[in-house]
Amino acid sequence: MSLASVIRAEQKLLLPTYDRQKVLFTRGRGVYLSDSRGKRYLDFLSGIGVNALGHAHPAIQKVLKQQAGKLIHTSNLFYHEYQAELAKRLTRISGLDRAFFCNSGTEAWEGALKLARAYARVNNNNGHKAKWRLLALENSFHGRTFGSLATTGQEKYRHPFTPLVPGVNFVAFNDLADLKRQFDGSVCAVCLETIQGEGGIKPVSREFLELARELTDKSGALLMLDEIQCGLGRTGKYYAYQHYGITPDIVTVAKPLAAGLPLGALLTTDRVASGMHPGMHGTTFGGGPLACAVAIEFLRVLDSLLGHVRKLGQYFVEELQNLQSQHPPIQEVRGMGLMLAIELDSADTAKSVVNELLQQGILINRTHDTVLRFLPPYIAEKKHVDELIRALGRSLGRKNNHREHSGTQRKHREAHAAKHGIFPTQNNEGSTPIAKSNTHN
Repeated sequence: MSLASVIRAEQKLLLPTYDRQKVLFTRGRGVYLSDSRGKRYLDFLSGIGVNALGHAHPAIQKVLKQQAGKLIHTSNLFYHEYQAELAKRLTRISGLDRAFFCNSGTEAWEGALKLARAYARVNNNNGHKAKWRLLALENSFHGRTFGSLATTGQEKYRHPFTPLVPGVNFVAFNDLADLKRQFDGSVCAVCLETIQGEGGIKPVSREFLELARELTDKSGALLMLDEIQCGLGRTGKYYAYQHYGITPDIVTVAKPLAAGLPLGALLTTDRVASGMHPGMHGTTFGGGPLACAVAIEFLRVLDSLLGHVRKLGQYFVEELQNLQSQHPPIQEVRGMGLMLAIELDSADTAKSVVNELLQQGILINRTHDTVLRFLPPYIAEKKHVDELIRALGRSLGRKNNHREHSGTQRKHREAHAAKHGIFPTQNNEGSTPIAKSNTHN
């Protein structure tokens, strides 16, 4: 099937929810993808953080084939041999006690929101005063279901679907005073991403996270962390919150967990889990034997990669900082491990760079308009970072040259206008040069 025929079929048959790049991928191996024309692409997006082990990883392929030949689905009305083992591994590396498995990150966050309110209902120490408010962060992104949207601090995502779940207020990012002002005994949970992903790769500050932990501890509210993008090794530790020395009451994970199969999870403590009982929450597909078997293998492989992620991430940061010193459009370098970004000075520049790199066979994406996001597979090497840096340098260099050329042309025009007495004036059509007259009406 050709790219053109796929585009025609999708335009006719699918809801128009995606603005796709015009590339038809057909296979992948390691850190590379190949399209229908045989062109190879260096993948520094990894399916938005999903393909953390790259493509066609031999250990994952082996488990997929073996388990698919035995058992794919049973439903959660019965037991299978993998859920408890996966929960054991996830709780051990998180410092938490219990797990719930679902299909995606947004479902994990929905479950976490329900758990926070269920726990508050059972353990409300405010007497008659309701304890149900949720504090989330401005600029955040937690998913596209109604609860997740309600806690997403970007108006562009929420507005088309209002009214959403009530009781949510937004705190300015990393603003200690605003958190203190909005927090009171009616808050059942403080909800945040340890590193904002779609919001532009912005780590929460240590002081802010410490204050959130202190306030929730004192009031009996919960600290909920969304690590759907930044968790499970992306920052060089199992969870990003482990860089801060703070353990949440609930954490949600998803993207890389089952190496490309749909699987999400929320993890929590025994204390918080007491707020749930059979029948209050559930899922048809979540935590099936195929996805859980693959996730167990992913975690086995991950154990040996964390040091590499930290080391390569540090090298990557240094190379991006070197690039920043050479190219004025780069405003900032941000992130941890292999969750990195550069902020550029305009949305047009960022969009142009993404498209130019795609033409050169390198996959990255743009988020929050002006941010280039890098989420390479954990198996990437220095040579792959070097290839990306060279391509970025070439693209940004062309932007610099174009700006310098445009600036020189503008100066020449201004000098010519001043010499000949021509001054710009503004009318309804824009800026139009008008010659200076020696006569007066």
